[in-house]
Amino acid sequence: MTDEVNIHTHGRTGHISLNRPKALHSLTLDMCHAMSKALTGWADDDGIEAVVLDHAEGRGFCAGGDINLLRNSALNDGGKSGRAFFHDEYQLNHQMMTYDKPIVAFMDGITMGGGVGIALPCKYRVATEHTRFAMPETGIGLFPDVGGGWHLSRLGGRLGQFLALTGARLDGAECVWAGIATHYLPSEKLAEAKARITEHPDRISGILSELSETPPSARIEGNADLIKKHFASDRYEDILASLEADDSEWAAKELATLRTKSPQTCKVALRQLAESEKLDSFADNMVMEYRIASRVLTRPDFAEGVRAVIVDKTNDPKWDPATPEGVSEELIDSIFAPLPANEEWKPL
Repeated sequence: MTDEVNIHTHGRTGHISLNRPKALHSLTLDMCHAMSKALTGWADDDGIEAVVLDHAEGRGFCAGGDINLLRNSALNDGGKSGRAFFHDEYQLNHQMMTYDKPIVAFMDGITMGGGVGIALPCKYRVATEHTRFAMPETGIGLFPDVGGGWHLSRLGGRLGQFLALTGARLDGAECVWAGIATHYLPSEKLAEAKARITEHPDRISGILSELSETPPSARIEGNADLIKKHFASDRYEDILASLEADDSEWAAKELATLRTKSPQTCKVALRQLAESEKLDSFADNMVMEYRIASRVLTRPDFAEGVRAVIVDKTNDPKWDPATPEGVSEELIDSIFAPLPANEEWKPL
């Protein structure tokens, strides 16, 4: 086991607490394995009725996956260790999505990327005034993985496409409005909520309802019609053209945001969400996302995006292809193509 995640049981409740405060609890492979092992054990333990998922000290619930490991893999081992990370992280996502016992995620703070992948499969998803939810992968040449295709494509109103392309951040109130969170609790009530759930794991729904507060109004609701209109197409060039034709301040801001993203991964994300919406099982979604991840990891944009945004912090990525028009359908097809049978993703 690893000290990067604290795993305990309290009475009839399992407790998983992410513990990498200096990295905003970003997930490592060891953390994924430790969580998976705990969930497997509790699944067959009649003494455990529910699971609480939260973070230990410090800001952020979970800021994502181990981006530095992925970049090192892309640059140094042809993506081998990166693919291994994705494979097992996706197994954890699927295990949580299909878990028979209720899991309560306390999304108190930054919940991004890999953090979204472990929060959204949970039956109960608690937002607070500190919650900052985002899938910002297109800004580093990645794509909204960890089940993002499944979750985002089902939000309605083209909100998922908007979040996938722009990487926009939602606060706790916006998460409740969008259906991303099931409850809104002020952070000062979290300790009481966890203590009461530990005492009565059969009463989670009632406990969270009793402690919930009406969130502030969701700012994004005011832009819902604009999002639905401008992000209506699954063709990236159409979205850009729609924003360009609107002289509002909001359209100009979103257009400027999109101009900073990887054209390749914006097109990948749109195809991913369109395909995922048609799928019947989360496992099929993860097979698709693993194919994408295996290809995108070693494409030029990922290492370059991480360099510009995270390593050097120059925010000047040189995308390849540099324009949406330069990203051919053939390239996108190759990213989505099946892997050799012995390399395809499989659930635990």
